[in-house]
Parts: sequence; structure tokens; C-alpha cells
Amino acid sequence: MQEIFLKWVLSIFWNDKRMTMTKEFILQGLNCANCAAKIETDINKMDGVLSSSINFATSKLILNITDGYLRDIQKDVERIVHTHESDVLVIERANPANNGDEKAEHEKAEMRSKIIWLLSGAAAFTVGIGFEWPVYINGNIAFALWTLSYLLLGTKVVIKAVKNIAKGQIFDENFLMAIATIGAFAIGEYAGAAAVMLFYQTGEFLQGLAVRKSKKNIAELMNIRPDYANLLTDEAGLLNILPMPDQSDYGAWQTQKISPESVNIGDIIIVKPGEKIPLDGIVIQGEAMIDTSALTGESRPRKATASDTVLSGCINQNGVLAIQVTQTFGESTASKIIDLVENAAGKKAKVETFITKFAKCYTPVVVGLAVLVATVPPLFFGGEWHDWIYRSLVLLIISCPCALVLSVPLGFFGGIGASSKKGILVKGGNYIEALANLDIVVFDKTGTLTKGAFKVTSIHPSAHVTESELLAYAAQAEVFSSHPIALSILNEYGKPIDKKGLSRYEEIPGHGVRVQANGKMILAGNKELMITHNIVFTDNKDFGTKVYVAADDMFAGCIVISDEIKNDSREAIARLKSLGVRQTVMLTGDTQKVAQAVAGEVGIDEVYAGLLPQHKVEKVEWLVTQKHARKTLAFVGDGINDAPVLAMADVGIAMGGLGSDAAIEAADVVLMTDEPMKLVEAVTTARFTKRIVWQNIIFSLGVQVLFLFLGTMGVASIWEAIFADVGVALIAVLNTLRVLRVP
Repeated sequence: MQEIFLKWVLSIFWNDKRMTMTKEFILQGLNCANCAAKIETDINKMDGVLSSSINFATSKLILNITDGYLRDIQKDVERIVHTHESDVLVIERANPANNGDEKAEHEKAEMRSKIIWLLSGAAAFTVGIGFEWPVYINGNIAFALWTLSYLLLGTKVVIKAVKNIAKGQIFDENFLMAIATIGAFAIGEYAGAAAVMLFYQTGEFLQGLAVRKSKKNIAELMNIRPDYANLLTDEAGLLNILPMPDQSDYGAWQTQKISPESVNIGDIIIVKPGEKIPLDGIVIQGEAMIDTSALTGESRPRKATASDTVLSGCINQNGVLAIQVTQTFGESTASKIIDLVENAAGKKAKVETFITKFAKCYTPVVVGLAVLVATVPPLFFGGEWHDWIYRSLVLLIISCPCALVLSVPLGFFGGIGASSKKGILVKGGNYIEALANLDIVVFDKTGTLTKGAFKVTSIHPSAHVTESELLAYAAQAEVFSSHPIALSILNEYGKPIDKKGLSRYEEIPGHGVRVQANGKMILAGNKELMITHNIVFTDNKDFGTKVYVAADDMFAGCIVISDEIKNDSREAIARLKSLGVRQTVMLTGDTQKVAQAVAGEVGIDEVYAGLLPQHKVEKVEWLVTQKHARKTLAFVGDGINDAPVLAMADVGIAMGGLGSDAAIEAADVVLMTDEPMKLVEAVTTARFTKRIVWQNIIFSLGVQVLFLFLGTMGVASIWEAIFADVGVALIAVLNTLRVLRVP
């Protein structure tokens, strides 16, 4: 335990980054998930590269390289990328400026050319079918048209296959399609060869559309990056504008529209209705309703007035705000959330890792099977060469695991994106998987199941005093104190106190306070205060902090103050149990009596009270050994005081992380509001994501195994093989889009 705690401390205070540097690239035009996995593997093998990760959903490559890397890293990356995908453009992401319009125009032009190209090939194929009909009896023209269709649609595939073979990249879909179609031509299946290329390219086109749609939907879920900031250039003018101008009088300020990256701490920015707040800051003038749904998932807007802290990524719904910037763009909440979600693909779920390894073996095995199918029956069992070669070509076409390699990472990233829209930040697919397999959930008490704020929960006056009199005595005694207990009494009293009538105020360390109020000597404090002054008092069974009050040496009563339980804590615990969580545990530094009362109220199974931080680590370490095999343990805390325990759990969950740097850094999952029901939403989304991923895996493998069997038996044709390859991948991607609409 001490070793774990020491490692955590060292990780905070000794984070040596001198030996590494990070590079980011956008792989524009990367639509093949299988190729993305191969690119990532090859880049990881490069000398000087410590780690690399490709986020297929955002086409983003992140590289950690040694500080002494001597070569041109972009050229090295381009060389590897173009080995697998020659048309992909590698762009270094030195400046994350918004180039959406330029990219959109490029994609539209590319889309138009692809459509014309596909229609031309389809027209040649269709007319060729017409010339084959008996009424025309002109096979030569049909052959020429099919050849033209094949050349239009298949030339790029064949050329890419040849180039990849020269580079040692054999078992990819280009090689498989080239061999299958050339083989079809060799045995006289001219229409079949042209059809393979036509439907393969059409399927790839539709699959690309589906992938782009998926990427776009995921990007929209995280569309909190601001495009600009209105920098105030005349601060003196701001101070002279009283009251704030109405929405039509923006000209009262002199502002300049600049990039958020150019704004410094201390600058003043103006945010108008409908605009995103570009940077974290404090409102110094103005009032508006703020839509925080992009960060918290909450539909109800919050009111922001002078002195309130506002966060980047939120939207100003009305009014005009003048905000003094407190964080640069790189350190702002929006920037951190964008980076966190984009980089989440680097932490892959076990099933993702398995599928990547499986794909490397699957294709060579099926190609080997195709070779055996083509040669063994004709050589040893007297089969027809034409028939068995045709069957082997069918196997070659369906031997690319595109559906698996494409849909699985997209599914997990879709789950991460859907969670972020609900105000739940998940730092990787592995944590989606962990949330879906929860067995034990361990909670901190204060600030997690309770509100972390003291409140008067009961008032017990003695026989000769009323409740209002008892509360007035206590408020008069506590009026000069700033302690949370004193403030809770004053808030409950809710009336102004005439301090002129108070005298002889004395704070008694460890016991309470004494004050003379309007001629009466008031005592307010703990039991020891009553005992010291020989005051006979009565106790009660309520749990919480108790303030005993006496007036003129007579016991006036007792006020009970406790940390209020959150409204949805009980419902959240009940829902977790209904979702199959076997055990719920609460760890707290509070007393056993208070802890048991809270646990009983919300439905917690086990309670461990009076714990220091190191004791919490010991308890979690022991609980990890009690979970069921292949299941996980989650710790839910505030993310600030519980960092060692968050690190110890299979999945550490920080609650109420909105704006908390410590929460975002320490936890694996961050619930951006302080509602326990957010944890239920996180588990529900994770399980739905896992269900979609496994649907895709079972469907893809099931269809491919079925068609491998049918192809070997001679039942499936080339046409069905195309469906088993491209069609299944398209269906799997479309199914993945359901993750983004998880209820």
C-alpha cells in the first residue's frame, strides 16, 4: 500500500517530459480501418517512436517520440501511410485552426468525381449485359464492355496491389480483389470479374459515406470548440457602460474578433447571445442564461451574473457578458475535454485489441484455405479445375475482415462520444468495457452521496422554549463565526441580527461560543460546553452534528446539523443493483453512526467509517480481490482528495468534475455534474455500446463463416461473396450509428 501511495505522489511531482515530445497528424482521407490498424502497427515499430495511436473516428495520429529524433518525422509517417493508403494526405497538426470549409469543399469535389467514375463503370457493365442477351448474340461487344468496366473500376485496385506486394504488404483487400478478379477473367467469368469490381467499389463508396456520417455525428457530439473570441480593445469604455447595453447596442464596445488561441489571461472578452463562450473566465459585467448541455448534458440553462465563473464550450442564450479570461485556450475546459475525448482511442478495450490481432491471422488463413480449395480436389479427387478455382475466388473475396476492424473501434468511440454528450467523459474504450462489467461499486460519502454542505435537519427545543426562540439564541451566538456549522444555523434562521444588542462575545476553543444577547447569557456548542457550565441537558437519537444551546444557565434545546443526502442517491443505488451490480460499499472518514445512517438511507450494502486516505486505499485493494472473475470494481469520489483510490480501482470515477482540473486528471471517467444518476447513465451507455459491438462481431463473423462454408460447397457465387465482404461491413457501420442515439 505504501509503495502504491509513493508511486502516486512521485507521478504528480516528478513527471519528466524532457525525453519525449508529442506530434499530431491528421490522416485526411483515411477510410479503411484495417489499413489504419496496420499503419499504427508499423509506426510503432519505427526507431525513436515510443508509442503511436490512430483515432480512426477523427483520422488523428498521435506520436510520442524521443527528444533526439533526428529524421523528418512527417516524411517517415508519410512513407508508412502511403505504403498502405497512397491517397491519404498526412497533415501535421501544428495549429488546430478551423479549416472546416476548405475540407468540406475538398470532400464535395472528391464525392462528385467518385460518383461520375462509378456511374461510368456501371454503365459499361450494364450495356455489356445487354449485348450478351441472345437477341443480340454479340459476345465480343459484351466482352469489350466488361473489360472497359473492369479497367475503369479495377485499375487502381490492381496497381495498388502490385505496389503493396513490392513493399511486402500482401494480404490486403487490394491483393484479394485483384487476384479474385484476374482469376475470374482467366476462367472466362468476364461478367463476374467486372461485377466484383463494380459492387466492391460501390460498397466501398457507400461504406465510406457511412463512415463519414459516423465520424461527423461523433464530431458533432463534441462540437464545443469555439471559432473565435471577441476581444475587448477599449477596457476603459467597458467600465463607463452602466447599465449594460441591450442586445441591439453591441457597438458600445470596441472589440476585435480573433482566434481563441491568441487571448491571454486577464484579457476581457465579450460574448453575445447565441455565441459560444470561447475561454474560461469570470463574468465582470452582464447577466445571461448559459446553456451548459455540451459539458454537463443538462438541458436546463444556468444563470450567470457578475462574479460567476463560466466555462468555455457553454452557449450564451441571451444577454451580453463581459468576461475576464482566467485560462488560456490550451488550458480551458473545452480544450481539455476535446483532447480527452479525441485521445480516448489510444486506450483500447480488450475486444478491440483481440480483433486487431485476429484480423492479422484471419486473412492469411482464409487465403491458404482458398489455395487448398483450388488445388486439392482437382489434383487428388478428380474435380473440375474451373469449378474449384471459382469456389476459391469466392473465398478470396470474403477473406477481408473489414466489418470487424471497422465497426468495433467505431462502436467504442461512438460510446465515448454519446457519453460526452451526457456530460460523462470516458478516457478510453477500455473504461467503456470496465463500466459494462461492474461487479462492485465503492462510494466516497461526502460530496458523492451527500451534498457536502451542512444544513439544519432538526430542532429540539426544551419544554419552556419554542423552536423559533431556540433558533434565535443559536443564531445570535454564531453570528460572528464563518464556520460551516454556524453558517447553516444563520441560513436556517434567515433574519437579520442586531449586533448592537450583542456583547461579551467569547469563543471557547474546542467547546463553542458564549455571548450576551439582550441581557441574556447564551451558550452554544457541544456536550463538553454544557458539562463545563454544569447545565443539565437532554440528548436525542438523530444523527449529525449537534449544537446544544443554553440561556441564562438553563438548557434551551438542541439543533442537529448534517450533510444533506443528494436527492437522487437512493434511486441511483437502486438502479445500479437492478443493472446487476452485486455489491455497493461506502468508505468515509466520518463517524460510524453518521455513516450507517447515510448508508441505510440510500441503500448501501457495506460501510467502512473513520478512514484516512491510506486506509481507503487498503480497503479498495482488499475489495479488488473480492470481485468476481472478469468483472470490475469502480470507485466513485470527488476526484480531488481521493486520487490514490481512483488510481487503484479498475475504473476511477470522479463526480462533479465540472471545471475541476484535479478530477479530469485523476479519474478514468469524469461525471461533469454531481448527480449520482450520471453513474447509472454511464453504465447504461457502456452496456448498450458493448451490446452493439458484440452484435457486429457475431453478425460479421457469422455471415463470413457461413459464406466460407457455402463458397467451399459451391453454393455461394461471387455475387454473394461481395455481400459477405462489403455489404456486411456497411450493415455493421450503420448498426454502430445506433450507439450515438443511446437513450
